[in-house]
Amino acid sequence: MNAKSLAKDIKLIVLDCDGVLTDGGLYYDHEGNVTKRFNVLDGLGIKAAQASDLVIGVITGLDAKSVATRMNDLGITDYYAGHLKKMVCIEEIREKYNLEWQQIAYVGDDWIDLAPMRKVGLPIAVANAMPEVKEVAVLETKTAGGHGAVREALNFIMNAQGKLEGIVNSIGG
Repeated sequence: MNAKSLAKDIKLIVLDCDGVLTDGGLYYDHEGNVTKRFNVLDGLGIKAAQASDLVIGVITGLDAKSVATRMNDLGITDYYAGHLKKMVCIEEIREKYNLEWQQIAYVGDDWIDLAPMRKVGLPIAVANAMPEVKEVAVLETKTAGGHGAVREALNFIMNAQGKLEGIVNSIGG
């Protein structure tokens, strides 16, 4: 099946954080706290996806207060920080919403994302992903992580489901 056909069944999109929602950089403030750069395009895309009844989950290997703040701002309740074994978290989210694997998309960029990407119905790699991640992906964004790749992936899914035009019209007038 092609990516558009697979996207029609998606109900949950799980995102990696570093290198997907962010540019992968670690920025330290004067007190040594880690801050990260997020893209507002991704934020609006997440809100649009939520408005179209898609669930967004985020799993990250690192734990940074700046990420928790951003997840809270976006209303993402399925947020897991400091988890290197991502399959445990995804299984928990999957069971919470009573979903089949083919109803889940995963957006990743690095080796830590390979196990979930091999299991879900729609594995998506961002443009800056490692070659091994791109090999298992059914869809690859043209945009790099932290620069609107999540928005691109979410728009693709919402378009495949016939929801994008309505969302654009409701937000854009």
